[in-house]
Amino acid sequence: MNTSHLLHNARARLLSRRWFFGECGVGLAGIAASSMLASEGRAAAASAAGPLALKASHFAPKAKRVVYMFQAGAPSHLELYDPKPALAKHDGQLPPADLLKGYRAAFINPKSALLGPKYAFQKYGASGIEMSELLPYTGAIADDICLVRSMQTDAVNHAPAQILMNTGSQQFGRPSFGSWTLYGLGSEASDLPGYVVLTSAKGTSGGASNYGAGFLPTLYGGVPLRSGGDPVLYLSNPKGIDRETQRASLDTLNRLNDLSLKAVGDPEIAARIQAYEMAYRLQASAPELLDLASEPKEVLARYGITDPTKAGYARNCLLARRLLERGVRFVQLFHEAWDQHGGLTKEIRKNALDTDQASAALVSDLKERGLLDDTIVVWGGEFGRTPMVQGGNDGRDHHNRAFTMWLAGGGIKSGHVHGQTDDFGFNVAADPVHVHDLNATLLHLLGFDHTRLTYRFQGRDYRLTDVHGSLVKGILA
Repeated sequence: MNTSHLLHNARARLLSRRWFFGECGVGLAGIAASSMLASEGRAAAASAAGPLALKASHFAPKAKRVVYMFQAGAPSHLELYDPKPALAKHDGQLPPADLLKGYRAAFINPKSALLGPKYAFQKYGASGIEMSELLPYTGAIADDICLVRSMQTDAVNHAPAQILMNTGSQQFGRPSFGSWTLYGLGSEASDLPGYVVLTSAKGTSGGASNYGAGFLPTLYGGVPLRSGGDPVLYLSNPKGIDRETQRASLDTLNRLNDLSLKAVGDPEIAARIQAYEMAYRLQASAPELLDLASEPKEVLARYGITDPTKAGYARNCLLARRLLERGVRFVQLFHEAWDQHGGLTKEIRKNALDTDQASAALVSDLKERGLLDDTIVVWGGEFGRTPMVQGGNDGRDHHNRAFTMWLAGGGIKSGHVHGQTDDFGFNVAADPVHVHDLNATLLHLLGFDHTRLTYRFQGRDYRLTDVHGSLVKGILA
């Protein structure tokens, strides 16, 4: 045997040891996959092992689950959350020249006239937080939420801004916040995906990239549940296939996949085994989840649901609570309806009617059930809207320099306003919070140092916050 052959064998043995210690989770997934083949009962325990096994965070978390109500299209902070009397006073006038220095709007001429807020503001709760008259239900939970009026982002158009908000990058192919959460903590749900996506209105401009796993194994990605028909495509068995036949077929397929997993150690094979088993269990769990007949009438009324079979944002909010109760780690609602370049007065009122009651009901419902203390609730879009007018006299353009989001739940300071903008709601005047800062803080509440929750891909360690992000201590309880 020549020297090069000896070196090759030694290197192979070394790589095998490195692979075992570095990727032992995949090896354990293979062991778990073998054990799940024996019976349906053992298959039901699959989520307690393998890639979705429960994992320890870096330090004791304040929260262990997330519900993210993503208002795609960009709600106007100037009509909803950030009162600006000066903007009303200067309605129809040109903005100050120094305000526009270096500014580029997405579509309009920045020198367009200022547009005063279309709706009045009032104080809510013991905290006296000022919010729009359009938000009486959110106003009723003012003492439970933290309003962040100093959000900032980099992107000026919907798809890049949505992807940046959800993945920490404007580029396609990065893991979403929900995927990082599932990767870091694992799943407590035995019969449902650990990360579930529910959509209403038009979905999202950024599409599946907003909830995808990126370069993480695909089982960490969000699983969309459809509002009509089978919750997941092809969930029902075809005619002539009963559950016993399906179980036997699935066992055979899993054995073949397990042989491949043991041979090549590809994490995607482990993900595929887990996905097949999850789909099998979903056939029983999903119909029960989506059937709201067991919900009391007063609960349906609280969310504003008149027909529990009708798809929509309110139904998705109630489904989010049911998912969280069943151990789902991350639930994300997407509602793209807020892009008011024109028709602002009418459309933002409609959007508020569609979302205000159910959003607030989800928070109060979680609170009453003892779930809010360890659940993070997030409400917000990808950016805000300009103080300048677009669309004649009744619309606003995209605005990334300042906007508002609100948070509630585990570890979040309640009844609190963080940050402020200038007199026109144009620039952040105090306590700026970039998207990366928000994500770093949310990971902190889940028990992670955002700089240490990483995944090695193509020779470098990636993280949700890329090379950015600072903890926003001012919003922590």
